[in-house]
Amino acid sequence: MPAGTGQTELQVRAAADIGTTAYAGTPDYLKVILEKADEMGVVLKISKAAVSGGALFPQLRQYYADRGIACLQCYATADLGHIAYETAAGEGMIVDEGVIVEIVTPGTGDPVAPGDVGEVVVTSLNPDYPLIRFATGDMSAAMPGTSPCGRTNMRIKGWMGRADQTTKIKGMFVRPEQVASLVARVGAARARVIADRAGDADTMQVHVEGTGLDATAIAAAVVDILKLKGEVICCAPGTLPRDGLVIEDRRSYDT
Repeated sequence: MPAGTGQTELQVRAAADIGTTAYAGTPDYLKVILEKADEMGVVLKISKAAVSGGALFPQLRQYYADRGIACLQCYATADLGHIAYETAAGEGMIVDEGVIVEIVTPGTGDPVAPGDVGEVVVTSLNPDYPLIRFATGDMSAAMPGTSPCGRTNMRIKGWMGRADQTTKIKGMFVRPEQVASLVARVGAARARVIADRAGDADTMQVHVEGTGLDATAIAAAVVDILKLKGEVICCAPGTLPRDGLVIEDRRSYDT
């Protein structure tokens, strides 16, 4: 029975009348339907769910499991269609055989090391609507090995946040592309900009990872590329986190 969000009471009655046993839609709207059914005193027979269009957070998955609903999610976008899907094995998401997936450093397009977090970039060779290295804006990481379910294609860990880390510091926007330019300019392996507060003022630290780095030259490059002054901290190779962040905002916005 096709339906959208809204008119939940009507959907509950229709699902009960026709004996609906499966749900396909966004992760959170099924919970809205179930809670409305409880409120109405209606027993639904839904035992399976395929969800997409949002993150299936662990507490929501557990909520469905507690109600006897086997819920699996797929990862898709309006431009690309289907990208990856879960199986009953419950270990990551298997990439669809019709697309090519890369995990890259946000703002650069350069592949990250196996297992590191980065932006999901997808190539679809659909002859009617081809897309080459389409940046989804979503973060994930590749998983080693193959799924216990028997599927052998590449696996990813699923949705791990958004790649758009553009942050305003001291009234100026700092973008991942600028950080990538800084890394290339100074010959570093990677960099991480950290925004914080000291009293009522923004502060900026630029952690740069590599060997033989010149902090003075890096400070000049920071001003030239980021248009801001900040503290430069040179780090040994392998010390910056491999979590996909190139701009980290530590400021609290609580009032």
